[in-house]
Amino acid sequence: MNIREKIKKLPKVELHLHLDGSVREETVWELLNKQGENTNYKSFEEFSKILSVDGKCESLKEYLKAFDYPIMVMQNKETLKRISRELIEDLSKEGVVYGEIRFAPILHTSKGLTIEEVIEAAIDGIKEGEKLYGVKSNLILCAMRGFPLEDNINVIKKGAMYLNKGVVSADLAGNEHDFPPEESKEVFDLAKSLGYHITIHAGETGREENIIKSIDITHAERIGHGMYAYKNPKIYDVLKEKNITLEMCPTSNLNTSAVDRLEDHPIRKYFDEGIKVTVNTDNMTVSRITLEEELYNLNEKLGFSYEEIVELMKNAIEASFCDDETKKWIKNKF
Repeated sequence: MNIREKIKKLPKVELHLHLDGSVREETVWELLNKQGENTNYKSFEEFSKILSVDGKCESLKEYLKAFDYPIMVMQNKETLKRISRELIEDLSKEGVVYGEIRFAPILHTSKGLTIEEVIEAAIDGIKEGEKLYGVKSNLILCAMRGFPLEDNINVIKKGAMYLNKGVVSADLAGNEHDFPPEESKEVFDLAKSLGYHITIHAGETGREENIIKSIDITHAERIGHGMYAYKNPKIYDVLKEKNITLEMCPTSNLNTSAVDRLEDHPIRKYFDEGIKVTVNTDNMTVSRITLEEELYNLNEKLGFSYEEIVELMKNAIEASFCDDETKKWIKNKF
């Protein structure tokens, strides 16, 4: 059996996956037309091009434009449930046995849904997906940089009633360049006090100091991306000392021009230095990538052996925010 066949059969764990960046293109097209929102595109082929990135963007801001239409159609309970269920089905096809799916409930309230209704619809979708496809999953609720503090606090407060019932963690997402972690200290002090696990997007776009700030100020247990940790050796020490895991997303980082070539991605360096790293897709649709393909790329572009890829999956199990019973279930898959 060659390594591609081994990777295909390997049980996989995905920790950094955005719901609104991983919606089936066909589903967005169907819903856009059904909801009467399509005013610009005559064909699916033309439309599908704007839902993904072809190669590299000039910046993260440009990359995030691909989310506009998925978010536009994700404004009712039926749609949120369907899209969540479909994502679980898609994960099952690439051998994922456990996933942590993140989204920002506040982005789905523009047509009258409450925060509770948004979260409940997504939970219903992933739970239905588990029954149909056997993939276990949990939700991570994102607070949004640049949004009013009270909106983010409201998400954390309302989401707390779903902890360990489909929700496991809080995250901070969005433009880290203009909105550093310290601006959200109150939000994550609250999240920690309520019992959320915490992961923070940091060091994705060149601000390596945000990695340390996210750990010290916003209580991060994991870091989303952490691309630029190599700029400061002290960050290595903190990551190791506090057993912080990096959720790395190589193809997405290539798309946002955080790295020029996959061969230059620091995941290899961090792995060799003994930092706990995992590999993830970030946005399956926007980056046109699956976890299976990410693992192929690690082997072909960065020289990861099959044994090292298995170690990455084991890192993901240990760093996951699921309960001990679920971790045991995942380990048994290996």
